[in-house]
Amino acid sequence: MNKVDFNEGLLGFLDASPTPFHATLNMSMMLSNAGFIKLNEVDTWNLKEGKKYYVTRNDSSIIAFTYPKSKNYMMIGSHTDSPNLKLKPKPVTKEHGVVKFGVEPYGGLLLNPWFDRDLSLAGRVSYLDSNDEIKDTLINVDKPIAIIPSLAIHLDDKANKDKTINKQTDISPILSTNDDFEFDEFLKWQLSKQGVLDVKELYASELSFYDTQKASFVGLHDDFIASARLDNLLSCYVGLVSICSIEDDKPMLFIASDHEEVGSESTSGAGGSFLENTLKRMFPNYDEYMKMIRSSIMISADNAHAIHPNFPSKHDSKHAPFINKGSVIKVNANQRYASNSRTISRFINVASSINEPYQEFVTRSDMGCGSTIGPITATRLGIDTLDVGLPSFAMHSIRELCGSDDAHSLYKIFVGFCV
Repeated sequence: MNKVDFNEGLLGFLDASPTPFHATLNMSMMLSNAGFIKLNEVDTWNLKEGKKYYVTRNDSSIIAFTYPKSKNYMMIGSHTDSPNLKLKPKPVTKEHGVVKFGVEPYGGLLLNPWFDRDLSLAGRVSYLDSNDEIKDTLINVDKPIAIIPSLAIHLDDKANKDKTINKQTDISPILSTNDDFEFDEFLKWQLSKQGVLDVKELYASELSFYDTQKASFVGLHDDFIASARLDNLLSCYVGLVSICSIEDDKPMLFIASDHEEVGSESTSGAGGSFLENTLKRMFPNYDEYMKMIRSSIMISADNAHAIHPNFPSKHDSKHAPFINKGSVIKVNANQRYASNSRTISRFINVASSINEPYQEFVTRSDMGCGSTIGPITATRLGIDTLDVGLPSFAMHSIRELCGSDDAHSLYKIFVGFCV
């Protein structure tokens, strides 16, 4: 796939995936179109050599794999979730002439950029139908319905000097001046717009606000891609297109897990059993399973901090990645990243063989280092693991920035592992 088509597809995927549920649904459809067969965890699996499959958990995590029934799997790991504002179960407050929603920050989000943005709402709704069956469906309001207005500088003379945000009181999105608003009626209306009319009772929902501004190219020569949720839908898309591009007889697995931004400890997170359960069903013989684990590699793909041109002192000058200069190998002596000399060497070997650039990132020794699903997966499975990333600015902001060259370059490296 050439870079133009790759990036156009990326922008469409970003816009169509406001929540992990929507991202997983979109990846499922893309995999089905590429000939992957859907599996269900509650069914008996009768896997056939030469076929390729995918399976989801919680509608928010997904695994796809080819099945040549051989060793030496190349696995790509990413995550579907991004920091955001999640709606509370009883969200509505009516006061001071407006209707507003109570929200809870999810993950380590940068709060300031959420002010004065056109916000919409999306996620999963569970309900009881007339047959007393519990059903789920996804909704996406797909229009601006709320905003978090800033406090005018006239009322806050320290706004440009000392800006602190109270997560309980300062970030409630407002959506109406009509105090007749009822949340359940709003949800039923959204369900009816999607053809869901048989709703006896609403039970629960998992809904998140998102910025309605579309993903776009930015820069004099379209140097950058700006979008919400680049961390980590960017890597999800790279991994997805990679496994859809290889031959069926090449052993590759792709996983995109939920809940990385809050520690990965859930049934659908990397700390859960989803990947291990799937691999053991692929290789039910324990010896064969262990041979595959110890002959395979996991590449944890997550965004990396590019050196910020306005804050260069935040980086170690010898390990500071640049936008559009290639994928980033992430290293940490304290195992916040799982890279080691062997897995790094394998990546460099493939990248060099197809003339694709790469960089290295080590955080400043006097600053804390984030982590990824890499060490979690390595610990749980015992698989040799590498952490790589795509250089970006404004990680965890409502709108992030990456290079228009880098994702396509990483895609070619991933495919190069299976040549």
